[in-house]
Amino acid sequence: MTGVTKLKTLLVMSLSALALAGCGGGADNVASPGEGAFPPGNGGGGNNGGGDPPPGTPAADCPAGLANIGTVANGTLRACQLPAKIVGNLVLTARAGTVYAISGRVDVGDDRGADPANPLPGTQQGILTIEPGVRLYGSGGLDYINVQRGNQIFAEGTATNPIIFTSRSNLDGNSGADLIGQWGGIVIAGRAPIASCPSGATPPSISCVATFEGGISLYGGNSPTDNSGRIRYVQIRYPGFEVQPNRELNGISLLGVGSGTTIEYVQVHNSSDDGIEFFGGTVNAKRVVITGADDDSIDTDEGWRGGIQYLLVRQRPNGGDRAFEQSSAGVQASLNSQPKFANFTVIGSGRTGAGDLQVLNTGTGGRFINGVMTSANSAVACLDVDDNATVAAAPRWDAVNFSCAIAFRNDSGVDAAATGTLFNAGSNNNSAFTASLNGFINGPNETARPAVDPKAIYSFFDTTNYVGAVRDANDTWWQGWTCGLAANSSC
Repeated sequence: MTGVTKLKTLLVMSLSALALAGCGGGADNVASPGEGAFPPGNGGGGNNGGGDPPPGTPAADCPAGLANIGTVANGTLRACQLPAKIVGNLVLTARAGTVYAISGRVDVGDDRGADPANPLPGTQQGILTIEPGVRLYGSGGLDYINVQRGNQIFAEGTATNPIIFTSRSNLDGNSGADLIGQWGGIVIAGRAPIASCPSGATPPSISCVATFEGGISLYGGNSPTDNSGRIRYVQIRYPGFEVQPNRELNGISLLGVGSGTTIEYVQVHNSSDDGIEFFGGTVNAKRVVITGADDDSIDTDEGWRGGIQYLLVRQRPNGGDRAFEQSSAGVQASLNSQPKFANFTVIGSGRTGAGDLQVLNTGTGGRFINGVMTSANSAVACLDVDDNATVAAAPRWDAVNFSCAIAFRNDSGVDAAATGTLFNAGSNNNSAFTASLNGFINGPNETARPAVDPKAIYSFFDTTNYVGAVRDANDTWWQGWTCGLAANSSC
C-alpha cells in the first residue's frame, strides 16, 4: 500500500458489537485437526475449577470476567472470549485446555490523549498481560487487538514456550503456504512523534495526531520514549484484512509507538497485507521474522525513525509484493522517515508479478547495514528508487549485498544508473553478489563479505562483524519460538 493512499485514509469503525454478536453461535466445532494444528491440550497449567483437565479435553470453565463461548479444535479447547474493552490489568494465564477468543475489535483501554501528563478526562487505562504459552485466536478479519494511546500490552513468551496469536481456522487444523488473512492482527497506538499532521500542526508536536486507517485509533504526540509495553517471543499467524479497498489491517500496525516499547523475537506469518507497518514513531525491534506476507514484509512511513536489527524476511512462492517499502508521503522534510536496518536477510518470491525487493519513495531517508538480499525471479530488481526527493534525502547502504537478476530498477523517476550511484556511495556494497545461503543461514559467500559496525551508526544496534540475519549454523536466535523455519516445523 502506498504512503499516499494511507494518508488519504480515515476510517472510523464501531464493529465490536456486530462482531461479538456474530461470534456467539456455532461455538462447538467438529473439524478434525490436521497438519499445523495445535497439539490437543497443549498449554500451561493454572486453575480450571477442580484442576487441570486430562490432555486433549477442554477446560471446564473460563477465568472470571471472560465469556465461555464453547469449544474449538474438535472439542479439545475451551474458548474464553476477551471483553470488547479491557480496563485495569487483565492477565491471560496459561491454562490447560484453554484458548482465548478475540471477537471484534478488542480495545485495550480508552484513548488517553497525546499528553502523558494530562490524560483525557473520563478515560480508563487498560493493561493486557499475556503469559508464556497462551494461545489467542480470531475468527474473521474484523477481530483484532487495539492497544490505544496511554495503554499497554505485555505479551512475553519464552524461547521454548512462545505466545501464539492465530486464527480459528488454524486451530481447527488448517495451514498451508497460501492460507492468509484469517483475522485482523494487532494494532498499537502511541504518543511518539509522527509526521502526517493535520492542517496547522508542525511535527514534532503534541498536536500532530492522525487517525488509523483500519480502526478508530488516534495516534501521535511528542513523547519519543513513550512505552506501549513489551512483545517478546510471539508468533502472529495468518493475520491481515482489507476492511475496504486500500484500507487494511496488518500483522502488526505500529502507530506512533515510542522507543520505550520493547519488541523482539517476533514472527508474523502469512499476513494478507504487510507483515509489520510503521506509521511514524521511534520504536525499535530486534530479532524479527516475516514469512509469507502477501504485500510488503516491512512498510515504513509517516516519519518512523527507529530501527530493526536481525531481520529475516522470506516471501512465499505464490505471494508477496515488496520485502521493504520505505515512504514519507505527504510529510514535512523536518520529520521525514529515517528507518534503520542492520543484519538483515531477504529471500524474494518467484511469483509472476512480485514487486522489487526494496522500494524507496516520497522523500524517505534511511540506513541499511550488513544486508543480504536475493531473488531468483528474473523480473525482480533488488532496489527501486522512485523519485528525486528520495535521492535528495540521501538514504545510505553499507555492507549490503544484492543477488538479483536486476540490481537496480530503471524507474521512470530515477533510472538504474542514478540508483546505482546512490547505492555505491556507501561502503562495502556489492550489487553483483552471488548468494550461497543454506536456506536462510549464511554460506561461504556471505561469510566472506566485509561488514561494518552497526552500533557506530545507531546506538540501539549491537556491534556485529558479519552480514545477514543468521551468521552460521551456531547462530540459533530464531530456533524454538518460530514456526515453519526449522525442519519438520509447520505453522
